[in-house]
Amino acid sequence: MAASTTLKISPRMTSHVVAGQDEVIDFLLSPCTHGRTASVQRIDTHGAIVFLAGDRVYKLKRAVHFPFMDLSTVERRGRACEREVEVNRAYAPQIYLDAIPITRGPEGLQLRGEGEVVDWVVRMKRFDETATLDRLADRNEISENLLADIVSTVRASHEKAPIRDGLEATQSLQRYIRQNDEAFRESPSLFAQQEITALTAAADRAYRDCFDLLVERGKAGFVRRCHGDLHLRNIAVIDGRATLFDAIEFDEAIATCDVFYDLAFLLMDLWDRGLHRHANVVLNRYLWEVPEAHLAGLAALPLFLSIRAALRAKIAAAAALVQVPSEAEASRLEARRYFELARRFLVEAPPRLVAIGGLSGTGKTTLALALAPSLGGAPGAVVLRSDIERKRLAGIAETQPLSSSSYAPSASAAVYDTLARKADLALAAGCSVILDAVYANMPQRHVAEGIALRAGVGFTGFWLDAPLPVMERRVSARMNDASDADVDVVRKQAGYDLGRISWHRLNAALPRKDIEDEALSCLALRCANGKPSSKD
Repeated sequence: MAASTTLKISPRMTSHVVAGQDEVIDFLLSPCTHGRTASVQRIDTHGAIVFLAGDRVYKLKRAVHFPFMDLSTVERRGRACEREVEVNRAYAPQIYLDAIPITRGPEGLQLRGEGEVVDWVVRMKRFDETATLDRLADRNEISENLLADIVSTVRASHEKAPIRDGLEATQSLQRYIRQNDEAFRESPSLFAQQEITALTAAADRAYRDCFDLLVERGKAGFVRRCHGDLHLRNIAVIDGRATLFDAIEFDEAIATCDVFYDLAFLLMDLWDRGLHRHANVVLNRYLWEVPEAHLAGLAALPLFLSIRAALRAKIAAAAALVQVPSEAEASRLEARRYFELARRFLVEAPPRLVAIGGLSGTGKTTLALALAPSLGGAPGAVVLRSDIERKRLAGIAETQPLSSSSYAPSASAAVYDTLARKADLALAAGCSVILDAVYANMPQRHVAEGIALRAGVGFTGFWLDAPLPVMERRVSARMNDASDADVDVVRKQAGYDLGRISWHRLNAALPRKDIEDEALSCLALRCANGKPSSKD
């Protein structure tokens, strides 16, 4: 935004704006304030105005009072600035410098001068603003390696976050539902009253259904003092690593939440942008890193996703009230889009179980991750991978090689038992599941089918066939993968007695897109016909 931009405050915004800040804004927009000649860039949000001046960033809190955020006094804005620095240094110490007052002296306004304090700003080291995840997503530059780094960063932040009271955090969700409802009703030109009523009723039902589960998750230590605002704009690649910033500082209650609720913001944002595979990979990579007790909590994910989308709708609607007309229209469209997304997240999607078998090198994991975003509700199916579970049981990292003892029959039986147990949990939580394992014998395949029968869900089994040279070439080309299979393993597997295979057979030597299309067509047909059988 150009430095000369002047905001036009909508009459509807006046009930939230409690004080004028034009003098401070003009001061921060002046290049002289920063010892510069080049213009200062300005970025507006509903709660702050950010000024980009050379290698520094100054963030001014708006003098507003929303139901969810009170920055109505200089003192409150000062405490919020100091708290923002304190909280965010835990995530990005390299960019958060300090909170400084704007003072009025004999010569006018100054940064950290003598005299009356008229406002406060957060001072930050400027980083490449084109390296935030929303910008990278716009350029289709979020790679598989970056997704893995993002998940590890988020997971580490949850691991070190202080444990908080679960009951209070659970009860807060109902307050968010009420606040969202109230905010939507302030914008009748954006949200129809009957739509608001329907969304609130659906959210209330989901909340009641999940209440006991969420309280138990709190007792298990899954409620923590989290980042709280984990969408794509608040994650950046800095010094080559995914870095979280701009965490919630103005309300400890908002930042105190179930770790799945924290993660849901990122999942929702990816899903909204049409990056469904990215969202599914983030969910599954997170699940691969956490204890299996988390799987039951997936029952609350639709509610979490919906509240997060509703929150973004509310924020976009509020932003439209303080923006210039051209930008306000974009925010209104964004508000409507997020509102519709919040409604769709609460539409039930019947879960189903898919098993993908085949010898090493046939592309089971590739197919599983391709199919997963299309199965069940957002962000898609839980992928349970035997290679991942084998490493977890051995207590080693995903890409660390295992000894031969970890592939003994007893060890393999433990892996398949784990897959079945986790599938039971995820299906019971209402999620679709994809099992990714060799399934080289009939008893193992029958166990997979039995999981679906036990859960009362539809089942589809796929068997991938490929010539030996194709499998050999693929395993030889693997890098940084959880599978330890090499050419010798593939040749050994080629001699297995597989027994009768009743699952749908796919030619794994075909181009990847053709395999995926055939599998999706098969799943669509079976869903349409309501067939739970594994038979063709």
